[in-house]
Amino acid sequence: MLSLIELTQQLIACPSVTPKDAGCQTLLTEPLQHLDFRIEHLPFVDVNNFWARRGTKAPLFVFAGHTDVVPPGPLEKWDTPPFESNIRNGLLYGRGSADMKGSLAAMLIACKKFISQHPNHLGSIAWLITSDEEGPSINGTAKVIETLKNRKEKIDYCLVGEPTCEEKLGDTLKIGRRGSLSGHLIIQGKQGHIAYPQLTKNPIHLFSSALVELLNTAWDDNPINPDFQTTSFQLSNINAGTGAENVIPDNLDVKFNFRYSPVTSAEKLQAMLIRCLDKHKLDYQLNWQHGGKPFLSTEGKLRMAAISSIKEITGHSPSISTTGGISDARFIAAGGTEVVEFGPCNRSIHQINECVSIADLEKLALIYESLLKKILL
Repeated sequence: MLSLIELTQQLIACPSVTPKDAGCQTLLTEPLQHLDFRIEHLPFVDVNNFWARRGTKAPLFVFAGHTDVVPPGPLEKWDTPPFESNIRNGLLYGRGSADMKGSLAAMLIACKKFISQHPNHLGSIAWLITSDEEGPSINGTAKVIETLKNRKEKIDYCLVGEPTCEEKLGDTLKIGRRGSLSGHLIIQGKQGHIAYPQLTKNPIHLFSSALVELLNTAWDDNPINPDFQTTSFQLSNINAGTGAENVIPDNLDVKFNFRYSPVTSAEKLQAMLIRCLDKHKLDYQLNWQHGGKPFLSTEGKLRMAAISSIKEITGHSPSISTTGGISDARFIAAGGTEVVEFGPCNRSIHQINECVSIADLEKLALIYESLLKKILL
Protein backbone atom coordinates (compact mmCIF):
# COMPACT_ATOMS: atom_id res chain seq x y z
CA MET A 1 0.00 0.00 0.00
CA LEU A 2 1.13 3.55 -0.69
CA SER A 3 2.31 5.74 2.17
CA LEU A 4 0.03 8.43 3.57
CA ILE A 5 1.66 11.23 1.59
CA GLU A 6 2.01 9.19 -1.62
CA LEU A 7 -1.68 8.31 -1.50
CA THR A 8 -2.66 11.93 -0.87
CA GLN A 9 -0.53 13.00 -3.82
CA GLN A 10 -2.11 10.42 -6.11
CA LEU A 11 -5.59 11.52 -5.06
CA ILE A 12 -4.70 15.17 -5.72
CA ALA A 13 -3.45 14.20 -9.19
CA CYS A 14 -6.99 13.12 -10.11
CA PRO A 15 -8.80 16.24 -11.47
CA SER A 16 -12.04 15.31 -9.72
CA VAL A 17 -14.03 18.53 -10.07
CA THR A 18 -17.67 17.90 -9.06
CA PRO A 19 -19.27 15.55 -10.03
CA LYS A 20 -16.26 13.79 -11.57
CA ASP A 21 -14.38 11.20 -9.54
CA ALA A 22 -11.53 10.93 -12.07
CA GLY A 23 -10.21 7.68 -10.59
CA CYS A 24 -10.00 8.68 -6.92
CA GLN A 25 -12.39 6.00 -5.73
CA THR A 26 -10.38 3.26 -7.43
CA LEU A 27 -7.35 4.41 -5.44
CA LEU A 28 -9.40 3.80 -2.28
CA THR A 29 -11.41 0.68 -3.13
CA GLU A 30 -8.49 -1.45 -4.35
CA PRO A 31 -6.57 -1.32 -1.03
CA LEU A 32 -9.84 -1.65 0.90
CA GLN A 33 -10.51 -4.92 -0.92
CA HIS A 34 -7.14 -6.20 0.28
CA LEU A 35 -8.29 -5.37 3.83
CA ASP A 36 -11.35 -7.63 3.34
CA PHE A 37 -13.88 -4.86 2.71
CA ARG A 38 -16.80 -5.82 0.46
CA ILE A 39 -17.09 -3.05 -2.15
CA GLU A 40 -20.39 -1.85 -3.62
CA HIS A 41 -20.33 0.78 -6.34
CA LEU A 42 -23.54 2.81 -6.16
CA PRO A 43 -23.62 5.27 -9.07
CA PHE A 44 -26.62 7.56 -9.44
CA VAL A 45 -26.97 9.57 -12.67
CA ASP A 46 -23.51 11.20 -13.13
CA VAL A 47 -22.29 10.70 -9.55
CA ASN A 48 -19.95 7.92 -8.41
CA ASN A 49 -20.45 6.58 -4.89
CA PHE A 50 -19.22 3.53 -3.09
CA TRP A 51 -20.12 1.67 0.09
CA ALA A 52 -17.44 -0.61 1.52
CA ARG A 53 -18.05 -2.76 4.59
CA ARG A 54 -15.87 -5.09 6.64
CA GLY A 55 -17.88 -7.28 9.00
CA THR A 56 -21.57 -7.90 9.52
CA LYS A 57 -22.13 -7.22 13.21
CA ALA A 58 -22.95 -4.10 15.23
CA PRO A 59 -21.77 -1.58 16.11
CA LEU A 60 -21.15 -0.20 12.64
CA PHE A 61 -18.54 2.57 12.48
CA VAL A 62 -18.38 4.52 9.19
CA PHE A 63 -15.79 6.79 7.63
CA ALA A 64 -17.61 9.21 5.30
CA GLY A 65 -16.30 11.73 2.83
CA HIS A 66 -16.03 12.91 -0.74
CA THR A 67 -13.55 12.64 -3.59
CA ASP A 68 -14.84 15.63 -5.55
CA VAL A 69 -13.30 19.09 -5.32
CA VAL A 70 -14.29 22.62 -6.30
CA PRO A 71 -12.84 24.10 -9.52
CA PRO A 72 -9.27 25.38 -9.15
CA GLY A 73 -10.02 28.86 -10.48
CA PRO A 74 -7.49 30.81 -12.57
CA LEU A 75 -4.61 28.39 -13.16
CA GLU A 76 -2.12 31.23 -13.65
CA LYS A 77 -2.66 32.34 -10.05
CA TRP A 78 -1.47 29.01 -8.60
CA ASP A 79 2.20 28.85 -7.69
CA THR A 80 2.22 25.26 -8.99
CA PRO A 81 -0.42 23.37 -11.01
CA PRO A 82 -3.43 22.57 -8.79
CA PHE A 83 -3.55 18.88 -9.75
CA GLU A 84 0.19 18.31 -9.42
CA SER A 85 0.91 18.07 -5.71
CA ASN A 86 3.99 19.88 -4.47
CA ILE A 87 5.66 19.92 -1.07
CA ARG A 88 7.14 23.16 0.25
CA ASN A 89 8.12 23.98 3.83
CA GLY A 90 6.25 21.00 5.25
CA LEU A 91 3.03 21.80 3.38
CA LEU A 92 1.45 19.67 0.66
CA TYR A 93 -0.14 21.87 -2.03
CA GLY A 94 -2.89 20.96 -4.46
CA ARG A 95 -6.64 21.25 -4.99
CA GLY A 96 -8.34 18.97 -2.49
CA SER A 97 -5.30 18.55 -0.26
CA ALA A 98 -7.24 19.84 2.76
CA ASP A 99 -10.79 19.35 1.47
CA MET A 100 -10.70 16.42 1.73
CA LYS A 101 -8.25 14.08 0.01
CA GLY A 102 -5.77 14.27 2.86
CA SER A 103 -8.46 13.05 5.25
CA LEU A 104 -9.34 10.14 2.93
CA ALA A 105 -5.70 9.06 2.83
CA ALA A 106 -5.49 9.30 6.62
CA MET A 107 -8.62 7.16 6.97
CA LEU A 108 -7.13 4.44 4.77
CA ILE A 109 -3.80 4.37 6.63
CA ALA A 110 -5.69 4.25 9.94
CA CYS A 111 -7.80 1.32 8.75
CA LYS A 112 -4.74 -0.59 7.53
CA LYS A 113 -2.88 -0.20 10.84
CA PHE A 114 -5.92 -0.96 12.97
CA ILE A 115 -6.96 -4.07 11.01
CA SER A 116 -3.41 -5.44 10.84
CA GLN A 117 -3.19 -5.24 14.63
CA HIS A 118 -6.80 -6.19 15.39
CA PRO A 119 -8.16 -8.35 12.55
CA ASN A 120 -10.90 -9.76 14.80
CA HIS A 121 -12.17 -6.42 16.08
CA LEU A 122 -15.70 -5.97 17.37
CA GLY A 123 -18.51 -4.82 15.10
CA SER A 124 -17.95 -3.56 11.55
CA ILE A 125 -16.11 -0.80 9.70
CA ALA A 126 -17.53 0.84 6.57
CA TRP A 127 -16.77 3.62 4.11
CA LEU A 128 -19.36 5.88 2.49
CA ILE A 129 -17.75 7.97 -0.26
CA THR A 130 -19.32 10.23 -2.89
CA SER A 131 -18.21 12.48 -5.76
CA ASP A 132 -21.03 15.00 -5.24
CA GLU A 133 -20.49 16.78 -1.93
CA GLU A 134 -19.27 20.05 -3.43
CA GLY A 135 -22.13 20.10 -5.95
CA PRO A 136 -25.92 19.74 -5.68
CA SER A 137 -25.56 16.81 -3.22
CA ILE A 138 -28.60 15.10 -4.72
CA ASN A 139 -27.19 11.86 -6.15
CA GLY A 140 -24.46 11.30 -3.60
CA THR A 141 -24.55 10.58 0.12
CA ALA A 142 -28.30 11.19 0.34
CA LYS A 143 -29.00 8.43 -2.20
CA VAL A 144 -26.58 5.99 -0.53
CA ILE A 145 -28.20 6.60 2.86
CA GLU A 146 -31.60 5.97 1.28
CA THR A 147 -30.28 2.68 -0.15
CA LEU A 148 -28.95 1.59 3.24
CA LYS A 149 -32.21 2.56 4.95
CA ASN A 150 -34.27 0.51 2.48
CA ARG A 151 -32.29 -2.61 3.34
CA LYS A 152 -32.27 -1.80 7.06
CA GLU A 153 -28.50 -1.36 7.31
CA LYS A 154 -28.05 0.87 10.37
CA ILE A 155 -25.03 3.11 10.98
CA ASP A 156 -24.23 3.53 14.67
CA TYR A 157 -21.26 5.91 14.50
CA CYS A 158 -19.89 8.07 11.68
CA LEU A 159 -16.75 10.17 11.32
CA VAL A 160 -16.89 12.68 8.46
CA GLY A 161 -13.42 13.87 7.47
CA GLU A 162 -14.25 17.48 6.60
CA PRO A 163 -11.55 20.07 7.38
CA THR A 164 -12.85 21.39 10.70
CA CYS A 165 -9.86 22.92 12.47
CA GLU A 166 -9.30 26.66 12.35
CA GLU A 167 -5.83 27.58 13.62
CA LYS A 168 -4.21 24.27 14.58
CA LEU A 169 -5.03 20.59 14.31
CA GLY A 170 -7.24 19.56 17.20
CA ASP A 171 -8.86 22.90 17.98
CA THR A 172 -12.36 22.17 16.58
CA LEU A 173 -14.73 19.20 16.48
CA LYS A 174 -18.05 19.68 14.70
CA ILE A 175 -21.17 17.97 16.00
CA GLY A 176 -23.84 19.77 13.96
CA ARG A 177 -24.48 22.35 11.25
CA ARG A 178 -26.91 25.15 10.53
CA GLY A 179 -29.51 24.76 7.78
CA SER A 180 -29.18 26.52 4.44
CA LEU A 181 -31.98 28.25 2.51
CA SER A 182 -31.23 30.24 -0.65
CA GLY A 183 -33.49 32.61 -2.56
CA HIS A 184 -33.48 34.22 -6.01
CA LEU A 185 -35.53 37.40 -6.05
CA ILE A 186 -36.38 39.58 -9.06
CA ILE A 187 -37.91 43.00 -8.35
CA GLN A 188 -39.84 44.38 -11.31
CA GLY A 189 -39.55 48.03 -12.26
CA LYS A 190 -40.05 50.07 -15.41
CA GLN A 191 -37.13 51.05 -17.61
CA GLY A 192 -36.73 54.59 -18.87
CA HIS A 193 -34.54 57.64 -19.29
CA ILE A 194 -32.84 58.61 -16.06
CA ALA A 195 -33.76 62.28 -16.64
CA TYR A 196 -37.47 61.39 -16.48
CA PRO A 197 -37.83 59.32 -13.31
CA GLN A 198 -41.52 60.23 -13.08
CA LEU A 199 -42.09 58.01 -16.14
CA THR A 200 -40.24 55.01 -14.69
CA LYS A 201 -40.13 52.71 -11.66
CA ASN A 202 -36.61 52.27 -10.36
CA PRO A 203 -36.46 48.73 -8.85
CA ILE A 204 -33.31 49.56 -6.91
CA HIS A 205 -35.06 52.40 -5.11
CA LEU A 206 -38.23 50.33 -4.64
CA PHE A 207 -36.29 47.55 -2.93
CA SER A 208 -34.16 49.77 -0.70
CA SER A 209 -36.60 50.22 2.19
CA ALA A 210 -37.47 46.51 2.22
CA LEU A 211 -33.77 45.64 2.24
CA VAL A 212 -33.13 47.85 5.26
CA GLU A 213 -35.94 46.08 7.09
CA LEU A 214 -34.67 42.62 6.12
CA LEU A 215 -31.15 43.44 7.31
CA ASN A 216 -32.53 44.53 10.68
CA THR A 217 -34.91 41.62 11.22
CA ALA A 218 -34.39 39.19 14.11
CA TRP A 219 -35.10 35.87 12.42
CA ASP A 220 -34.91 33.54 15.43
CA ASP A 221 -37.47 32.87 18.12
CA ASN A 222 -36.43 33.05 21.74
CA PRO A 223 -34.81 31.32 23.46
CA ILE A 224 -31.76 31.22 21.20
CA ASN A 225 -30.21 27.75 20.91
CA PRO A 226 -26.82 27.98 22.71
CA ASP A 227 -25.30 25.35 20.42
CA PHE A 228 -25.79 27.46 17.28
CA GLN A 229 -25.04 30.91 15.95
CA THR A 230 -28.11 33.05 15.36
CA THR A 231 -29.75 32.86 11.95
CA SER A 232 -27.92 34.93 9.35
CA PHE A 233 -29.46 36.63 6.29
CA GLN A 234 -26.79 37.46 3.73
CA LEU A 235 -26.91 38.93 0.23
CA SER A 236 -24.58 37.26 -2.27
CA ASN A 237 -25.45 38.98 -5.56
CA ILE A 238 -27.29 42.16 -6.63
CA ASN A 239 -27.47 43.02 -10.31
CA ALA A 240 -29.36 45.69 -12.25
CA GLY A 241 -28.93 48.03 -15.16
CA THR A 242 -27.95 47.94 -18.82
CA GLY A 243 -24.47 49.33 -18.26
CA ALA A 244 -25.54 52.75 -19.49
CA GLU A 245 -25.43 55.63 -17.02
CA ASN A 246 -28.62 57.26 -18.30
CA VAL A 247 -31.03 54.31 -18.14
CA ILE A 248 -33.13 53.30 -15.14
CA PRO A 249 -33.21 49.48 -15.11
CA ASP A 250 -36.23 47.31 -15.79
CA ASN A 251 -35.57 44.94 -12.89
CA LEU A 252 -33.30 44.14 -9.97
CA ASP A 253 -31.88 40.64 -9.58
CA VAL A 254 -31.05 39.61 -5.99
CA LYS A 255 -29.61 36.36 -4.60
CA PHE A 256 -29.47 35.72 -0.86
CA ASN A 257 -29.01 32.97 1.71
CA PHE A 258 -30.18 32.11 5.20
CA ARG A 259 -27.99 30.00 7.49
CA TYR A 260 -30.45 29.09 10.19
CA SER A 261 -30.54 27.34 13.54
CA PRO A 262 -33.08 24.79 14.82
CA VAL A 263 -35.10 27.47 16.66
CA THR A 264 -36.68 28.44 13.34
CA SER A 265 -37.54 26.66 10.08
CA ALA A 266 -37.21 27.18 6.35
CA GLU A 267 -40.97 27.61 6.10
CA LYS A 268 -41.02 30.35 8.72
CA LEU A 269 -38.11 32.22 7.11
CA GLN A 270 -39.85 32.10 3.75
CA ALA A 271 -43.07 33.45 5.24
CA MET A 272 -41.29 36.28 7.07
CA LEU A 273 -39.42 37.41 3.96
CA ILE A 274 -42.53 37.29 1.76
CA ARG A 275 -44.46 39.27 4.37
CA CYS A 276 -41.80 42.01 4.21
CA LEU A 277 -41.84 42.16 0.41
CA ASP A 278 -45.64 42.35 0.34
CA LYS A 279 -45.64 45.02 3.05
CA HIS A 280 -43.53 47.23 0.78
CA LYS A 281 -45.88 46.56 -2.16
CA LEU A 282 -43.18 45.17 -4.43
CA ASP A 283 -43.84 43.48 -7.76
CA TYR A 284 -41.55 40.45 -7.60
CA GLN A 285 -40.74 36.87 -8.54
CA LEU A 286 -39.16 34.60 -5.94
CA ASN A 287 -37.67 31.11 -6.16
CA TRP A 288 -36.30 29.08 -3.26
CA GLN A 289 -33.67 26.36 -2.93
CA HIS A 290 -33.39 24.47 0.34
CA GLY A 291 -29.85 23.19 0.83
CA GLY A 292 -30.45 21.27 4.04
CA LYS A 293 -32.00 21.33 7.49
CA PRO A 294 -29.95 22.07 10.61
CA PHE A 295 -28.88 19.14 12.74
CA LEU A 296 -27.25 18.53 16.10
CA SER A 297 -25.82 15.08 16.71
CA THR A 298 -26.45 13.28 19.96
CA GLU A 299 -23.73 13.31 22.61
CA GLY A 300 -22.47 9.79 23.12
CA LYS A 301 -19.60 7.35 22.87
CA LEU A 302 -18.28 8.67 19.55
CA ARG A 303 -18.00 12.28 20.67
CA MET A 304 -16.27 11.33 23.88
CA ALA A 305 -13.90 9.02 21.99
CA ALA A 306 -13.11 11.74 19.45
CA ILE A 307 -12.36 14.34 22.13
CA SER A 308 -10.13 11.86 23.96
CA SER A 309 -8.25 10.78 20.82
CA ILE A 310 -7.69 14.36 19.66
CA LYS A 311 -6.30 15.35 23.05
CA GLU A 312 -4.05 12.28 23.24
CA ILE A 313 -2.47 12.92 19.82
CA THR A 314 -2.41 16.73 19.61
CA GLY A 315 -2.50 17.84 23.26
CA HIS A 316 -5.50 20.07 22.50
CA SER A 317 -9.03 19.88 23.85
CA PRO A 318 -11.22 20.70 20.84
CA SER A 319 -13.97 23.29 20.88
CA ILE A 320 -17.35 21.76 20.09
CA SER A 321 -18.81 23.61 17.11
CA THR A 322 -21.74 23.81 14.67
CA THR A 323 -20.29 26.62 12.54
CA GLY A 324 -19.38 26.60 8.87
CA GLY A 325 -21.16 25.54 5.73
CA ILE A 326 -23.42 22.56 5.23
CA SER A 327 -21.91 19.09 4.80
CA ASP A 328 -23.07 15.58 3.97
CA ALA A 329 -23.17 14.83 7.69
CA ARG A 330 -26.73 16.17 7.62
CA PHE A 331 -27.92 13.17 5.60
CA ILE A 332 -26.25 10.69 7.92
CA ALA A 333 -27.35 12.29 11.20
CA ALA A 334 -30.97 12.38 10.03
CA GLY A 335 -31.23 8.63 10.62
CA GLY A 336 -30.27 8.89 14.28
CA THR A 337 -26.58 8.11 13.77
CA GLU A 338 -24.12 9.74 16.14
CA VAL A 339 -21.92 11.88 13.87
CA VAL A 340 -18.79 13.94 14.37
CA GLU A 341 -16.77 15.84 11.79
CA PHE A 342 -13.03 16.16 12.19
CA GLY A 343 -10.22 16.88 9.77
CA PRO A 344 -7.29 19.20 9.08
CA CYS A 345 -7.16 22.98 9.16
CA ASN A 346 -9.56 24.75 6.82
CA ARG A 347 -7.71 28.04 6.32
CA SER A 348 -6.92 27.39 2.64
CA ILE A 349 -9.91 25.33 1.47
CA HIS A 350 -11.52 26.44 -1.82
CA GLN A 351 -8.68 28.95 -2.23
CA ILE A 352 -5.83 29.39 -4.69
CA ASN A 353 -2.80 27.40 -3.41
CA GLU A 354 -4.87 25.13 -1.14
CA CYS A 355 -2.54 23.20 1.15
CA VAL A 356 -2.33 20.93 4.17
CA SER A 357 0.38 20.32 6.76
CA ILE A 358 2.13 16.97 6.32
CA ALA A 359 2.69 16.75 10.07
CA ASP A 360 -1.03 17.33 10.61
CA LEU A 361 -1.96 14.55 8.18
CA GLU A 362 0.29 12.14 10.03
CA LYS A 363 -1.36 13.06 13.33
CA LEU A 364 -4.78 12.84 11.72
CA ALA A 365 -4.15 9.22 10.74
CA LEU A 366 -3.18 8.46 14.34
CA ILE A 367 -6.36 10.14 15.64
CA TYR A 368 -8.54 8.10 13.26
CA GLU A 369 -6.75 4.90 14.32
CA SER A 370 -7.21 5.77 18.00
CA LEU A 371 -10.90 6.38 17.38
CA LEU A 372 -11.30 2.91 15.85
CA LYS A 373 -9.67 1.39 18.92
CA LYS A 374 -11.96 3.23 21.33
CA ILE A 375 -15.10 2.26 19.41
CA LEU A 376 -14.34 -1.28 18.24
CA LEU A 377 -12.10 -2.83 20.92
